Amino acid sequence: MSNQFIISVSREFGSGGHDIAKAVAEHFGVSLYDKNLLDEIGKEKGMDLSGFTKSDEKIINVFTSRSVNGYNSSPEYALAEMQFDFIKEKAASGESFVICGRCADYVLKDNPSLISIFVHADDLSKTERIMKLHDCSMPQAIKMIEKNNKIRREYHNQFCKTKWGELKNYDICVNSSRLGVSGTADFLIDYINKRRA
Repeated sequence: MSNQFIISVSREFGSGGHDIAKAVAEHFGVSLYDKNLLDEIGKEKGMDLSGFTKSDEKIINVFTSRSVNGYNSSPEYALAEMQFDFIKEKAASGESFVICGRCADYVLKDNPSLISIFVHADDLSKTERIMKLHDCSMPQAIKMIEKNNKIRREYHNQFCKTKWGELKNYDICVNSSRLGVSGTADFLIDYINKRRA
């Protein structure tokens, strides 16, 4: 592996995966790309992409779009392709970074600098975390988790040939309930250091 490293973090909603990715990025002093990816693309392209926010990591609506020769007219497709191209360009530039979601585990699967991670957690752990973060009841938290994981699964599975959350598609899968967010981040930092060595 070269000096470059790219960490893709796929995660279940409520697992703390984003906070873990943030801690890993801060430890190594590299950029974290997540929801800010639209802003980064907009800056580089000189475009205002704020209108695309609702289409970010969403599946293509087959009822309001057309497909011709493998291309689709939907804003979801256009945004996904724009993000995939941006991710590939960043990787090709030699930049090291951490990225959450955006199918990066699949988009960069042939890049030797990629380390792909999937963060999951026990149901109770996820539920308690969401209840605390969103100040909601247990039934509301459970519904939120189910809805967001469904969105993530459908988005990934629509744009990738691999299945979201399927163990064999990642370098490492970790249950954040065991060590907590901070402990899981430390564990993954150690794993990344050993991989880089």
